[in-house]
Formats: sequence, structure tokens, C-alpha cells
Amino acid sequence: MLKIKTKIDTNEDSSLLVDFSQKLKSQVNQNQPLSVRLRPQDLDDFVGQQHILGKGKLLRRAIEADKLSSLILYGPPGTGKTTLAHIITKKTKAYFEKINAVTSGVEDLRKAIEKAKFRKNNQNQRTIIFIDEIHRFNKAQQDVLLPDLEDGNFILIGATVHNPFFYINAPLLSRSLVVEFKTLTEKELLTILKRALEDKDIGLGNRKVRYEDKALEFLAKTSEGDARRALNALELGIETTPARKDGYIYFDLKVAEESIQKKVLQYDHDEDQHYDTISAFIKSMRGTDPDATLYWLAKMLEAGEDPRFIARRICICAAEDVGNADPLALVLANAALNIAEFVGMPEARIPLAQAAIYVACAPKSNASYLGIEKALKSIRENRVEDVPLHLKDGSYSGAEKLGHGIDYKYAHDFPGHFVKQKYINKKIKFYYPQDIGYEKKIQERLNILYNTQQKTK
Repeated sequence: MLKIKTKIDTNEDSSLLVDFSQKLKSQVNQNQPLSVRLRPQDLDDFVGQQHILGKGKLLRRAIEADKLSSLILYGPPGTGKTTLAHIITKKTKAYFEKINAVTSGVEDLRKAIEKAKFRKNNQNQRTIIFIDEIHRFNKAQQDVLLPDLEDGNFILIGATVHNPFFYINAPLLSRSLVVEFKTLTEKELLTILKRALEDKDIGLGNRKVRYEDKALEFLAKTSEGDARRALNALELGIETTPARKDGYIYFDLKVAEESIQKKVLQYDHDEDQHYDTISAFIKSMRGTDPDATLYWLAKMLEAGEDPRFIARRICICAAEDVGNADPLALVLANAALNIAEFVGMPEARIPLAQAAIYVACAPKSNASYLGIEKALKSIRENRVEDVPLHLKDGSYSGAEKLGHGIDYKYAHDFPGHFVKQKYINKKIKFYYPQDIGYEKKIQERLNILYNTQQKTK
């Protein structure tokens, strides 16, 4: 039974407020999930995130000195964001008010802010408003926080799994310390799992359990750095496995595999993981690493990414990063796009892999990409050149009187199907073929035609 400290608020609804800072470890509800029960109560027990919570780190010093400013906690699920908020609850002398952005709206925010102002003005007490999944609030809802946050009427702690620089208002970010949580390592997850098995107060220490090290290692490896997922799998395996004749529950590798089932990839189809993974995929092709290319391709396919999106990115990479060093790369990439559109998954994975590997292994040149970028920059920043008279359309009646098309030299009438003539009025240079692959032959031909020794740039 939780011991609850209550306080009557003198605001309009006179609601009972629960002071969560009075919760003690021994009072945790045993019906709660293991991942909730096992939340550490102080920073010394917190596992992971040493880059922000290690001894002497700024955030830890601020928490221990009760000098906390507003925070945005950002990182993957199961890495300790909500846990840290609960620890801050115990360490700080401020009142703790929790709001979940999924189930709350502007009216809930206004009530919480009014209560915070009352405590500040009448009880000389600060308030921490913890907003879980703060990215769920739209820009207008976030704006409600700004005036009172600016006036210091409360301290904001927002938690989100999404990049706050995409989802949180710039004014709100400027008033908050953005703290990024990292995925937990396998070693850190093992520490958490073993702590759960040993803790007799809130863990599984009172259960007669014998476990294999490789079973825990499997959970740590397949949980993708998510402590909640690892603990839930451990609890499920132990709670559903009958004891043997000796009275012990044996948590072996088979039980661990059954408990965690298929790996759930951390992949959001329109947000960070989507863009980060496709970025890694493209950079692996550009960097001529076929194995890394296949890995990121497999991750996207396993997560259910649209194969047509992947194929389009292969086409762009083939044009931008391979270019004329191997023109066949773009042909193959386009073929993969058409096939992916036609056959769909799961068969599309094969031509996608073929095209991605070809692009990854092909010689690289970004000369075409750089050339069009330079040409566009020239158009945007300089006076646009007129078309020379001899290049203008001379096919209509009266064109000759205007001088259009006169003296134009038809290339196919000359040896080698080439003739020197002016195609633009000013001297320009945008395209610098690279000394690699087929583009080397292009450079050699240009040198012969123009009787120059153009160098790559």
C-alpha cells in the first residue's frame, strides 16, 4: 500500500495533489511491472548515461545542488528519461507535477501552471512540471508554457524519444537544457538484469531462480539498449516458467528466446531513425563499403521501409556519387526502382541489394553533381547570359532577318562529329571530369577535342 502525502489546493477545483517525492523503495506496489518497481531512487544507483550523470558532470551537480533549470530529456525508449525525472523528484525540494502529453491538453497545462504559481506566491515552493512525450504537444500547446516559464513560475522537464530540434518550439528550447540519452550498452543492461534477480525488496530476489549467463546476455543483446524491454522479458520468462522438482525456476537460453520473441526495431518511418538510417545507407554506398550498405538496407527492409523509397535513394547516389565514373550504375539503379515498383516485397530485396552493392563498389565521381551546383550558383548570383544569335531557333519564318541561327555549325558535318564554336558568350568552367573509371576516358576525349590538357579539380 502506497503511503500518500496529500495536500488541499486552494485553487478553483480544490483537488488532491499527490506528492510523489515521498515514495519510498519499500512502498513500491508489487503489482507494478518489474521495470517500474526497479527504478533507482538516487543517482548512485542509476545505470548508464555517465556522459551527463557521472561524478562531476554538470547535470548531476545541478540536481545534487537543487539548482535545476528546465530540461528536455531526449533519447531512445527504455534509457532512463522517466527514471531520472523520478530521481529528481526525490532530490529536489520542488513540488512534482506529472503530465502525459498523450492524454492531456491546454486546459491541463493551464491548471498545472496556475497551481505552480499559487505555490510560488503563497507557499514559497517551486514546482517541477514533468511532461512525458512532450513532442505530442503541438506548437500552440507548447506556447502556453512560455510566459510562465520565462517568469520562473515553474521548472519544465520534458521527455521525448524524438529529436527536440524538430518537434519543440525554438523559444522553449532556448530556455531549456537539451540532454541526449544514449542507448544502454549490453554491459549496462546485464547490470540491470542481475540487479533485478538479486533485489529481494522490489525485484525477483525472493523467487527461487537459477539462470544461465548466456540467457541474460541474449536479453541484453536483443533488447536494443532498452532496459524496459529487457526487464519485461525477464519478468515474463520467470513468471510463466514452472518450477522444476527441486523448486527452482530455470531461466535458460530457450526461455529467454521465447520471452523476448521477435526483435522490435527502433525505427520511426517519418522521423529520426528513418532519416538517420537512410543517411548511413547512402554514406556507406558513397564510402565503398558494401557490407555496411547491406546492413543498413536490411535494417530498413526489416523495419518495413517502402522499397520504392530505398530505390529512389540508390538512384540519387548513383547519379551524385558515381556519376560518369560508371554510367551503368544509374542504369542499374533505375532498373531496381522499376522492379521494386513492379514486384514489391519480399522479392524486391534482391534487385535492391544488387543495385546497392553495384553502386557501393563502383568507382566514384561527384563531378556531375558539383557541375550542376556551380552552374545553378552562377545563374542565381550573376547576370543571366543571353543565348548567342547563332544558337537561337532559326526554324521559323523571319528568323533569318533577326539573325537567329545564322552561322551555326552542325557538328555532324565535321570530322569526328565535332567543331569548335562558341556555345555561350562568356568563358565558364563547371565540369571537371575525375581521373577515374569511365570519366577518365571522358577527360581524355575532351583534351583531344579541345587540344588542351584540362586537369581534374
